[in-house]
Amino acid sequence: MTPATALLTDGFGRIREVVHAAVEGLGEEGLRFRIDPEANSIAWLIWHLARIQDDHVADVADAEQVWTAGGWAERFGLPFPASATGYGHSAADVAAVRGIDAEALLGYFDAVHDRTLGFLASLADQDLDRIVDTSWDPPVTLGVRLLSVLSDDLQHAGQAAYVRGVLERSSGR
Repeated sequence: MTPATALLTDGFGRIREVVHAAVEGLGEEGLRFRIDPEANSIAWLIWHLARIQDDHVADVADAEQVWTAGGWAERFGLPFPASATGYGHSAADVAAVRGIDAEALLGYFDAVHDRTLGFLASLADQDLDRIVDTSWDPPVTLGVRLLSVLSDDLQHAGQAAYVRGVLERSSGR
């Protein structure tokens, strides 16, 4: 592993720690808790961050997404197309993320995390300079795309941890 991929691996590992802390031990009601009717739930936040990571890493690795390849789309049974990642979802869409238990949510997240670590382990530093998206100016490199996913995931994991804290304080836990 190169120094750059070691840093990315560490960053994605930190996401995993926060995700597990936010989800473990919660039932469906806790996973669906929303601070207000327009807010995101823990279940939606973790599903969304895993879907974005899965989508983006599969794209740059030229691989099928874990969501479809691993049968997770069918297991979750959400009322969205299999290609949905949560980007642009409404409050009603957030509410539709239901019927998921902590074990399944963490199972999908961990499968995506493992895929990401495997991909990172296959990279050399010069791979991070490869252009992966020419629709931006300047074009997006693999390194920038991975850092973007890491940053977005950390934000959503932190939001889920915050929601869990509000849930615990409001329920007197």
